[in-house]
Amino acid sequence: MPKTRVLIIDDSALIRSLLTEIIGKQPDMEVIGAAPDPLVAREMIRATNPDVLTLDVEMPRMDGLDFLEKLMRLRPTPVVMVSTLTERGAEVTMRALELGAIDFVAKPKLGISSGMKELAVEICDKIRVASRAKLHRHVTTPPPAHPVGEKTSPERYSRMSTEKVIAIGASTGGTEAIREVLVRLPPDCPGVLITQHMPPGFTKSFATRMNTLSRIAVTEASDGERVLPGHAYIAPGDRHMRLSKSGSNYIIALDDTEPVNRHRPSVEVLFRSVAAVAGRNALGVMLTGMGRDGATAMLEMRRAGSFNIAQDEATCVVFGMPREAIAVGAVDEVLPVTEIAARLLQELAHVGVAHRV
Repeated sequence: MPKTRVLIIDDSALIRSLLTEIIGKQPDMEVIGAAPDPLVAREMIRATNPDVLTLDVEMPRMDGLDFLEKLMRLRPTPVVMVSTLTERGAEVTMRALELGAIDFVAKPKLGISSGMKELAVEICDKIRVASRAKLHRHVTTPPPAHPVGEKTSPERYSRMSTEKVIAIGASTGGTEAIREVLVRLPPDCPGVLITQHMPPGFTKSFATRMNTLSRIAVTEASDGERVLPGHAYIAPGDRHMRLSKSGSNYIIALDDTEPVNRHRPSVEVLFRSVAAVAGRNALGVMLTGMGRDGATAMLEMRRAGSFNIAQDEATCVVFGMPREAIAVGAVDEVLPVTEIAARLLQELAHVGVAHRV
């Protein structure tokens, strides 16, 4: 089987050397070059035709985002971003994922040599996933029909929207898939809980970005806060998020217990709590991602009476998590990502009619 051919693009000679060493040790990969900036990389890409690029987001001579935008338009290639653990680094990374990057690795602030070597397994796993991922030409979603500032107050919601809850799980490719769902939800939708595999420091920027695009309020979740209609809550990086209840109110519980399925936050943890607490009042959504995190718990949700949707293979960057959920019998319907929000609302309207009858 041919090796995955990787081109490294980074202005740091140390990072180029470390990535070359890490990737070069893998039996299924080879480094075919290392460029100090996008202008050099452009010529190397033409000459070597790599399978995957690793790309630093902030570089001299040409901004990493400008390079990525041109690359995805003219010569689409799987890209794993190498990001800095700073607020600006997180914001730039979110934009890179919008432009079509498959995934990212957050390089350590201190102890770069030892820190990068500790990330070796993660780096190589993400390159492997990127080499098999489906590239999508990203189309900017139209802005909401109403100004984003018009977030509706929870007092205007019906009883039904306060007792229902939507739970979403995603991994690789999930930031864009989540956006496709959230921007189509109206201000009177039930509360939405989201677990997206993402390291600490990036979920806040992701939530802020989603909030500017959506008609619902999107925030990084806080421990103990009430789940309100018209709001979406994103699990913070490195903390599990569970649904709990206090009286008639849904409450968010966060903890830093051991990773589940190698992840914290884990979709399995969220979905299992939703099955136990919300039961038939829940709607579950499994979006693009590698692995099987959440599949077993989604089956628990369905057995408890929830209505579950999986993203279809054609619109997934990686079909792993939806495929596993479908395989265990956890899914009611399989849909393109752009149709999921409408189907959720249709199901809620149907349940609402049944509820009133």
